[in-house]
Amino acid sequence: MKTKILMVCLGNICRSPLAEGILKDKLNSKDYFIDSAGTGGYHIGNLPDHRSIAVAKEHGIDILDQRCRKFDIKDFETFDYIYVMDLNNYADIVKLTDNKAYQDKVTLLLQETTQDKKQVPDPYHDDNGFEHVFQLIDEACTIIANNFTKFKED
Repeated sequence: MKTKILMVCLGNICRSPLAEGILKDKLNSKDYFIDSAGTGGYHIGNLPDHRSIAVAKEHGIDILDQRCRKFDIKDFETFDYIYVMDLNNYADIVKLTDNKAYQDKVTLLLQETTQDKKQVPDPYHDDNGFEHVFQLIDEACTIIANNFTKFKED
């Protein structure tokens, strides 16, 4: 049975598509299903932002197969782990359910790192922020992948 992981940001065009692509690059698709979604439905069906596509490509990751979608209440049942990019995403997701087990699935992505800041900044209005965001997400995804791989070996 595959472990299912969901990455969530606001519009599902910048941060969460990068997180999905980065983590997919680090984990075996035979064992893991990784997806992304947004808390807002602004870009449903669209490709990720062209700047996310470009920075991912610069690092050898292709995210052109992704399409934006909105987080659905059913995602609590579908996914084992839900990583959110910032505190607003966290609040938006956990308020959708009173089920503590579902709420416990939701974690800030950068909590997995030793970073002082626990939120991935939204680079949408900062063309130069995409590389920084990529690096933050990559660090967290490396730790997540290592933890999952270690757990699987134990």
